[in-house]
Amino acid sequence: MPISKPVEKYLKNAKIKFQVIPHKTVFTVYDLAQTLKTKLDQVVKTLLVKVDQKYILVVLPAHFRMDFGKLKKFFKAKKVDIAKEKDMQTEFKTKPGAMTAFGPLHKLEVVADKSLTKTKEALFSAGSFTDSVRLKVKDYLGMVEPKIADIGKKFPIKLQIKIKQPKAKPRKTKAAKRRK
Repeated sequence: MPISKPVEKYLKNAKIKFQVIPHKTVFTVYDLAQTLKTKLDQVVKTLLVKVDQKYILVVLPAHFRMDFGKLKKFFKAKKVDIAKEKDMQTEFKTKPGAMTAFGPLHKLEVVADKSLTKTKEALFSAGSFTDSVRLKVKDYLGMVEPKIADIGKKFPIKLQIKIKQPKAKPRKTKAAKRRK
């Protein structure tokens, strides 16, 4: 199941740089991070939420959980709930776990947790279980224009695999340059 055509068209029309990342079939952001050996703070989780009678998308880093109380307070809502799988399939023609973070594609308002603004680049769902898109978070924020709010809380979850850190290049000091 490759990147969905509407997502690809949306990203190309936005004229931003993005990279399609193929991977084995995954159903959760945790599995995506494990598979691609990527830190959880560089993977974006998208939740379809029903606030009173209106659907919205909530976007936050994979190692965060949505705080229902904070979201309820932010919207001054009476009721906040995760959308039912049936509603995702009938109203939005998508499977649970494949919802994209691109609200305008679904004609949905988007709320992003403020912690996301500290991330430089991240992986987003591309409407597929086998492909994701990597793009700059500032490009995402500029393109989607979500409301930014404190709606999440960090969750202490660790990946089971070691993430390879790029080796730092030795810096040349003034003393080393003088020796040459």
